[in-house]
Amino acid sequence: MAWEGGVDLVALTDGNLSEPNVIVHVARMVHTPAGSAPAGMIFWQPDATAAPVVMGFVSNDPAVGAYFSPNIFASTPFENAPVLDATIDITIEGDTATARVETGSHVFVATLSGLAAAELINRAPGATSPFTQQGLERVPSSVTLTVDGAAVSVIVPPVGISGGPASVVAPCGIYAR
Repeated sequence: MAWEGGVDLVALTDGNLSEPNVIVHVARMVHTPAGSAPAGMIFWQPDATAAPVVMGFVSNDPAVGAYFSPNIFASTPFENAPVLDATIDITIEGDTATARVETGSHVFVATLSGLAAAELINRAPGATSPFTQQGLERVPSSVTLTVDGAAVSVIVPPVGISGGPASVVAPCGIYAR
């Protein structure tokens, strides 16, 4: 699987949480054997004691969205995540990138600013990301998130679930499993 124009945010809304409760992990275009389309993953659990409000693989192409679970995220907490119809818009200009994801009645807008120079990455599989990752990443100096028009205060941990930075713009890359 390959992508271009990726915007990734893994964060917590409360410093007392032990696991991230926000994931906006999308790309302008994802290429899979099932086809190519804007796609990714959304996880939004504002109340850590309740079920997630939104969790699933997102795309406007159901075949592309359905590719992730059995082929990329098998044996992870996302293995049985549903596919959600979504509109994904990515804008990358200079040192700022914005991902806008609309799925169901929810709208997520993640903006990553102060992007560092692109760095080549090559990560081995890990527990929550059981695939090899290669690509380019740009780490932001600041991040904002709105959900349904309301600003959400987030804490971006230094290391995300992939073993790399928790928030990056990934101009291009691949996952191989």
